Formats: sequence, structure tokens, C-alpha cells
Amino acid sequence: MTVTPERAASPAPGTRLVDLFEHGLDAPICLTWELTYACNLACAHCLSSSGRRDPRELSTDECKAVIDELQRMQVFYVNIGGGEPTVRSDFWELLDYATSHSVGVKFSTNGVRITPEAARRLAANDYVDVQISLDGATPEVNDAVRGPGSYATAIRAMENLAEAGMRNFKLSVVCTRHNIPQMDAFKEIADRYGAQLRLTRLRPSGRGADVWDELHPLPGQQRELYDWLIANGDKVLTGDSFFHLSAYGQALPGLNLCGAGRVVCLIDPIGDVYACPFAIHDEFLAGNVRQPGGFAEVWRQSELFLGLREPQTGGACSSCSFYSTCKGGCMAAKFFTGLPLDGPDPECVRGHGEALLAGRPEDRSSIPRPSADHSRTAKPRRAVPVKLSLTRPDPERRPVSACEENPLAGLTL
Repeated sequence: MTVTPERAASPAPGTRLVDLFEHGLDAPICLTWELTYACNLACAHCLSSSGRRDPRELSTDECKAVIDELQRMQVFYVNIGGGEPTVRSDFWELLDYATSHSVGVKFSTNGVRITPEAARRLAANDYVDVQISLDGATPEVNDAVRGPGSYATAIRAMENLAEAGMRNFKLSVVCTRHNIPQMDAFKEIADRYGAQLRLTRLRPSGRGADVWDELHPLPGQQRELYDWLIANGDKVLTGDSFFHLSAYGQALPGLNLCGAGRVVCLIDPIGDVYACPFAIHDEFLAGNVRQPGGFAEVWRQSELFLGLREPQTGGACSSCSFYSTCKGGCMAAKFFTGLPLDGPDPECVRGHGEALLAGRPEDRSSIPRPSADHSRTAKPRRAVPVKLSLTRPDPERRPVSACEENPLAGLTL
């Protein structure tokens, strides 16, 4: 994988890697691949509104064809999620196929199928990494968000992985106002099982849009988290989650850049390719892997992705002295809270987003909603037109149909 040729020629002396990333690569460093929307849990903040399987899921052969393409593009690894990816009957077949074709696999799971046997299988594969999701360091905090018994399930999965000899698997935490005070406790849990702590930001995506106002960290907790990351960031993974906190004064470890369409993207269960895993909406839909040219054509030629790789003006944030590190914050967070994409992040640490949030009308029906809801208890939502010039929704795209298939069919515990 290389920086796109037109951007790579003779970079100026002192050019930062992140500056090259802004203009995009000829293949993503990694990509998120939601294998299924089926899930045994119903987490309140699920970014993909998962629960029911979509009957249009890519078949096993189609998934293998995508993996072949990723191998040709020299993608380093895929970050597989869902839903709960392990409930797909061909999950292990696809995992083995990817790693045998030089595509590493990192997958996120609630741990429901990480049995002692599965843990031993995972520990024996050097090209697999596992992320166990846990959003509270105690059952009371975790289960209130992820559902009764989910804390015990995650702990049991970590015990099985540790017993199998797997080290440096990930304990993955979505930061909320209820677990910010538990950062030290999360680190202790990770250390206990030989895992590495991974923190991610709560985005108002999927069902998270319904609970974001109640769950996102308060301004004082943002500072608390920033200070904790400054003290512990070299031992904790954050990806590109918290670059908006850099406006406190010091850049945090990790990719301080929105990588959407530049170095990362999302493939959903039916093969749709979105610029960002947290922006599952037709306005951020770049194409589908089933189209002629496959994923490579979407990544390299889609109008949406090419537009995201153009120099950004910064809009209302360009005059801020912290714009060079904050970059205006998270695109998805702005979009799904109804803020302008060229304005400040809703959690802007300089306070610029708070006034915009306060000025939103009480009737939130004009705020964009995710394009589909796979929740098992989904209620019909009124479609709301969204004015955004990034791309146009496909008028031929069929709505997701209801599917009552039990995602845990055949599961024996």
C-alpha cells in the first residue's frame, strides 16, 4: 500500500505522516467490516442499530472475493464487527480464509461465543486480534447499557482467552459519562487478563443517537479523560477517537485526524461502502462491493471519497488556534446531532459546540437519522430530507426488510 501517486511525489521536508494521510491512500490502512447485523444483545448505544439479520448479507463466496481484493490491495487488516460477528455460521471459515490470504483480522465481540475451545483456536493464530466489548468496570454500569448478564459474559471470555495463553487482546470501552470515573478500574481489568485497554468515543450513531444526550461525557469529564490519556496514553489505544480533545493544548497519542475516506472506511453486511463506520447514512454512501470494479473501484474512484481527500477549509473553525490539531472534530458527531459539517464538534472543548446544541429546536425531527434500523424492537421512523452536497442517495436502493431469524440459532452454551 502506498500514498496515492499524485500526492506522493516529493513531499516537502518536514511533512508529517498525518498530512499525507489527509490526501488519502491508494488502499485503506484498515477497514471496518460489519459482517452481520444479527446480535444477541441490544446495546443502548449500538452504532449500527443491530439486532436482526439482513437477508441480503454478502454470501460466504462474496465475502471471500472481498478478502481476495483486500489482499491484492495490500490492506493490512480488517476490523470485523457487527452486530455480533461470531453468530454468522461461516465466521470461523472467513477468519481462517482472511489470515491465510495475508489479511489480518481484528474482530469485536461481546464474548458470547468465546468458549475455551474458541479461545485456544484464536490463541494459535498469530494474525488474529480480539476485542472484548465492556462499557462498565462493574456489572451495574456495564449491564445498564449492554444488557443483563453482558458483564459476566465479557469477563468469562477474557478468562478463557487468558487461560488459552492469548496476550494483548483488547478490552474495548466506549466512554460514557457513567464510566469515565472507572478508567483506572478498566486498566486494572485489562492488566489482570494480560489485555490492552482500548478506548473509543461515544458517537450519536445508530441507537447511540437516541441516548447520546444522556450518555456522552460532560465537559468536566472530557477534561478528566484528557488528563487521564495524557498520563496513560502510551499504554492505551485510542485510534482516531479523541483528536477533538487535542484542543486542550497537547496532541494525544494516536491518529489525530478524521480518517474517513482517507485511510479508513466501512463495508456493511450487504456490501455498501461508507466513508465512516459511525456515519451509516445514505449521504456518506460511496458505493457497493457488488458493483463492477468491486471495493477497489469504490475506494479509488468514488466521488464522495475523492471529495473527502481534497483540502478542507475548516469553515467556522478555521480561525481557531487549535484547528491544526482538532481539525474541526468528528464528522459523524456533527451530522447526527444536527450541526453543520463545517462547524465545531458538538463536544468542542473550547465550548463552541455547546451554543449550537443549545440552539437546536425542541422538535428534533429535522436531525438526520441512520438510513436503516435493524433493532429487534425498531419503530418506523419518518424519513427526513437532508441537505448535504457530499453525495446523493441511490433512489433504487431497497429498504431493509424485517427478518425474524434468531441470531443465536444453533448456539450451545
